[in-house]
Amino acid sequence: MKNVLVLMPVEARHKEKIEAAGTGCNIVYSSPDQVTEEQVRSANVIFGNPKAAMIGASENLEWLQLESAGTDAYIIPGVLDRKTVLTNATGAYTKAVSEHAFALTLMLQKKLYLYRDEQKKACWSDHGTVGSLSDCTVAVVGLGDIGQAYARLVKAMGAYVIGVKRRATNPPECVDELVMTQDLDTVLPRADVIMSILPNTAATRYIYTPESFDKMKDTALFINCGRGNAVSSEVLYQALSEHKIAAAAMDVAEVEPLPADSPLWGLENLVITPHISGGFHLPETFERIVDIAAGNLAAFLAGRELRNVVDFATGYKK
Repeated sequence: MKNVLVLMPVEARHKEKIEAAGTGCNIVYSSPDQVTEEQVRSANVIFGNPKAAMIGASENLEWLQLESAGTDAYIIPGVLDRKTVLTNATGAYTKAVSEHAFALTLMLQKKLYLYRDEQKKACWSDHGTVGSLSDCTVAVVGLGDIGQAYARLVKAMGAYVIGVKRRATNPPECVDELVMTQDLDTVLPRADVIMSILPNTAATRYIYTPESFDKMKDTALFINCGRGNAVSSEVLYQALSEHKIAAAAMDVAEVEPLPADSPLWGLENLVITPHISGGFHLPETFERIVDIAAGNLAAFLAGRELRNVVDFATGYKK
């Protein structure tokens, strides 16, 4: 009998789904804040994101199903035993994050953030010309499920889409052109919009340097809905305050929460949302996560291949 520890905020209908998939299992429900080290160490299967320090390369843990797409805390050597299978929630956040990034794109193009600021001051003013997606080139840096969903949205509006990804494949229908990550610098001067949806890996940390922003158009828009450490706060502040680019939007920050004394807060040409594009803000997201977990549990017990198995070397799903 397998011990299954569920740390996700499940309701009765979710428990029914998990228990139907895990017939014969001993299923225990808790939360990351209340779970004990003994419960973590005795579990054969965990659903959710326990504190990495509590796992301690548990010899009993056969499989960890994360509720997040990000895996960086769990692929660090010494956290999981190498025999432990790690799966993530890739695919669950696609709609929520891609639509949030799309909304930020239009917000920047149409200067809606400026008008919102003016509204607070009861100021009726005109901020001049705006852009249109039908007339621009959009670079989607990180062409996973979320990146492709965003690409479909902007392409439907008439944009020319350049996809940037780490491995060479046939271009998906949602992009007009595919470029490898190592050639990102060749894309930056061409793009009117750069939307970054990169995970946190050794290869993506601080990938956007001062030189990256020097290569961008001074009319370019930069959007980061991936990981905050793709660009340092200092580099982003410099690019925006010196008007190397026109404007930016960030749902993630190098340090979260963004410190109250960060100069980024005071930039007129920056829109900040507090890492809320994902999470469970769109209720459908959590339903998808439960479906992934329950489906994987049935597959695990039957000895079938699991969905979203993570490669420890890259942090991406295989």
